[in-house]
Amino acid sequence: MKVWIKLLIGSLLGGLLGWILPSDNQTILKVLVWFEEIGIRIGQYMSVPMLVFSVTIAVYELRQDGLFWRLVFHTLLMIIGTTLFVMLIGVGVIYLAPTIRIPILTSDQVSVISLKPLENIIDLFPANMFSVWASDGQYLFPLCIFAFFLGMGLSYDRTFTKPVITLIDSLSHIFYYVGTFFTEILGLVMLGISAYWSMQCRGALQEDIFQSIIILLGVLSILMGFIILPVFFYFFGSRKNPWAVLSGSLGPGLTSFLSGNLHFSIPVIFQYAKENLGVRRRASAVSVPLFITFCRAGSAMIGVIALVVVIQSYSSLKLELPDILLLGLKGFFISFVLSRHPGDGAYTALAVLCLNSGKGFEAGYLILKPLGFYLIGLGTFLDVIIASFATYSLAKINGFQEDK
Repeated sequence: MKVWIKLLIGSLLGGLLGWILPSDNQTILKVLVWFEEIGIRIGQYMSVPMLVFSVTIAVYELRQDGLFWRLVFHTLLMIIGTTLFVMLIGVGVIYLAPTIRIPILTSDQVSVISLKPLENIIDLFPANMFSVWASDGQYLFPLCIFAFFLGMGLSYDRTFTKPVITLIDSLSHIFYYVGTFFTEILGLVMLGISAYWSMQCRGALQEDIFQSIIILLGVLSILMGFIILPVFFYFFGSRKNPWAVLSGSLGPGLTSFLSGNLHFSIPVIFQYAKENLGVRRRASAVSVPLFITFCRAGSAMIGVIALVVVIQSYSSLKLELPDILLLGLKGFFISFVLSRHPGDGAYTALAVLCLNSGKGFEAGYLILKPLGFYLIGLGTFLDVIIASFATYSLAKINGFQEDK
């Protein structure tokens, strides 16, 4: 059975289970929360070794061919271009969509939330290089930097490095195939994850005040994921039937939406990129880490639109185009610094925007807290679809793709 079918069956069964279980039973709720947490940990279990050894050997092989910096340059250009395009779409939706307001609810105490961009840079170079292996798995880019320098060092002298190259190459293949085992069992894992998601969704739908924003963001995400982004990457990269590429990205898209965790989908992205899209390891090992680190355009766009709903709910004033463009610009920059938030990107973007907008909106993100899982899921879904399409397009442009 194909992986995406297993994922779909597990998600549907889990969703049905979560819909029929009593939501007011605290014991059942705690069990579902436990199953969701263990499920996400299982999905993330192979992310670190797959990334480290794949990036290391990819850097070495690309340097041997003289193509490493060219691929990195193309990737960074596509990250900037894609982020700008997605934020422009978000600005257009804000400007053209009908005004949506929700009642102001009693909110909890405001928490201080910071993206800590300077701290992110410092953490790239810890005092002990090997300490990056002891991370909690939330911030993976320091591991990629470690793998980058290790891959660069393998070019020093083949007399000394050949045994290490062979070992790392073997480990890369071994961990990839171990990762495929975990991907194969994700259908079972998705039972618990989707059951908890379904229970949260039922609670949100029972609150009539959220229905308008649920519909707006849901329709926008479907249009973005299934029409707008495929067409965008067709003209700016792949030049192949975009829906054929989309069909090769359904597995990562489904896991990212229900889990809301970007790192949970890393093994699935790698497997789908290789086996469905025909992307060679040396290309995906460079583009995927850069996109999941620096291109969180989907999460940022969802956060900006949610902020507009908050502002419209607090005030009767209509946002003018300059105000909307300023919010889009803030979202553009926030999308590059969400790397520490693989499991709450869109809601964190909303919170940071609220806390820095002033004008009495600092607690605005708390009124959408019951809808946080939905915002996070949509944002992560768009982030993964972007990463999948971009990985294919970059491989196609640079000659690292074979049709499957």
